[in-house]
Amino acid sequence: MNRLNFTRSTIAVAVLVVAGGAYLHSKGGEIGIPDANAATQVASAAPVAPVANAAPAVAVATDFSGIVDRFGPAVVNISVTSKPKQSAVSDQDEDSADLDPNDPFSQFFKRFGPQLQIPRHPQIMRGEGSGFIISPDGLILTNAHVVDAAQEVTVKLTDRREFRAKVLGSDKQSDIAVIRIDAKNLPTVQIGNPTLTKVGEPVLAIGSPYGFENTATAGIVSAKSRSLPDDTYVPFIQTDVAVNPGNSGGPLFNIRGEVIGINSQIYSQTGGYQGLSFAIPIDVATKVEQQLVKSGKVTRSHLGVSVQEVNQSLAESFGLKNTTGALVSSVDKGSPADKGGMQTGDVILRFNGQSINHSADLPSLVADTVPGTSSKIDVIRNGQEKTLVVKLTEAETAKSARNDNGAGSQGRLGLALRELSPNEQQQIGTRGGLVVEDASGPSAVAGIQRGDVILSLNGTPVSSVEQLRQLVGKAGKNVALLVQRDKDKIFVPLTLG
Repeated sequence: MNRLNFTRSTIAVAVLVVAGGAYLHSKGGEIGIPDANAATQVASAAPVAPVANAAPAVAVATDFSGIVDRFGPAVVNISVTSKPKQSAVSDQDEDSADLDPNDPFSQFFKRFGPQLQIPRHPQIMRGEGSGFIISPDGLILTNAHVVDAAQEVTVKLTDRREFRAKVLGSDKQSDIAVIRIDAKNLPTVQIGNPTLTKVGEPVLAIGSPYGFENTATAGIVSAKSRSLPDDTYVPFIQTDVAVNPGNSGGPLFNIRGEVIGINSQIYSQTGGYQGLSFAIPIDVATKVEQQLVKSGKVTRSHLGVSVQEVNQSLAESFGLKNTTGALVSSVDKGSPADKGGMQTGDVILRFNGQSINHSADLPSLVADTVPGTSSKIDVIRNGQEKTLVVKLTEAETAKSARNDNGAGSQGRLGLALRELSPNEQQQIGTRGGLVVEDASGPSAVAGIQRGDVILSLNGTPVSSVEQLRQLVGKAGKNVALLVQRDKDKIFVPLTLG
């Protein structure tokens, strides 16, 4: 299976390390609200004149010139310098120096940028990115990886003025940073509401790809609420807007000229744009910004679960009527979720009354809640809906669910299994469970592999091969196996043979 390679669209200067994550922030009163006249300043699709004899209509490109004219001056170029640590790279290894190739996540979050070189000896490192002004007194939003480890940050405006910037705060989990320049009466962007954005809407990005300042590229919203590998909180906006190195931290505008996101990552197997770009929703970013400006750090709540999407097979396995909700694949011991009575196999439907349509909806709702707050969580367990009350705690980092496709006796499952020894149970922290000796048929197709541990079938814990065989015999066409691999747990749906 080919791994997807997710890259930030520019590197944070001297730092050649992964720092995945992304989340929220905002400035409250200093952020402008779109005025009623904004619509007259922005683009609209040009009408197509009727043609005689019912000739085919001609598609006309959306005109974004009004947005570029009005808000382009609020988009800035950010250049960063930093002194790297002493390099141990030898002359012959210089060209190949990069992230640890043995790191399985190294290809997900490689960062890159123009004019970035790996030196033989310590020297000044340089990187570039983008940002946008959100208050007339010089408050600027950008990506955290743009200014990560920076010793000097320079902001260049479209009128060629340059300012030394101060980093007020940076949050790696959300990939949001706030910087300030000493200036007044600056042009600003207008903040929109990304929740009102629809898939298929035209959008515009302005930034400095490869150092080409104030470059505009356009496309459409391809999807919403995308969760990416190792990103816990951010429901990304996916677009097909061309985003390249240097675009990081730049704004994503809707057709009304409102900023709805911050361009942050791309999908790439080459390091360049390949049609998949991801932006942090601006409401997520402004929440983080408010905390960074106020205290220089971001405080989030922690629930203590790993969740995954409910697909059709899992819904049928658990007897659910639809595929909405977040399926709990593991509960951390001693966590708020554990103390509140949450169990593996619960499907979370609502958090404090807000519906959970996708698993990606839950982390941001939890993170937004003030630590120490008692929250009501509605779940389905064994076909019955119940409400849990969980007191959230503050967390330094939160765990994200990962869909690890794993992979055998023969029979309907296609698994050869053995029971865990008491010592093995103690080592992996479980009671019961069956070790996969070989996988074939449906299990191999689903990705289950030798060494995986089967913990339950359709929510029922298993401790013997015979018990599992009986459960399979009573099951329908689709089942859900809870599989543990190393320290990770995930429900794997199987269509039985």
